[in-house]
Amino acid sequence: QVQLVESGGGLVQAGGSLRLSCAASGRTFSHYTMGWYRQAPGKEREFVASITWSGGMIDYADSGKGRLTNSRDDAKDTVYLQMNSKKHEDSADYYCNAPDVFVTELASAVNYWGKGTRVTVSA
Repeated sequence: QVQLVESGGGLVQAGGSLRLSCAASGRTFSHYTMGWYRQAPGKEREFVASITWSGGMIDYADSGKGRLTNSRDDAKDTVYLQMNSKKHEDSADYYCNAPDVFVTELASAVNYWGKGTRVTVSA
């Protein structure tokens, strides 16, 4: 069974830091772009960051530039999101995403999502 499992969320004070992890199992995602999204209560899910295979290109939402570091360890099939200088408005459920992953058995691409990890930033 293919899974993306996020961890590292929790309660942090404003200005503090957290590192989220997303561990893949069931198959390797080392040749695929991996992304992070977040969804706050009552709001739509929004893009946070992405990293291409081998880390060649990393992209961040404007709200996170300068405060986020997205990285991956393909030997561990894990991606990381280091979040610094947290703000109250960063409170949300954070999701790991692997879009457009070709599945041989289905002969089509699948969009994988984790179940999320909650980040709460206290004022």
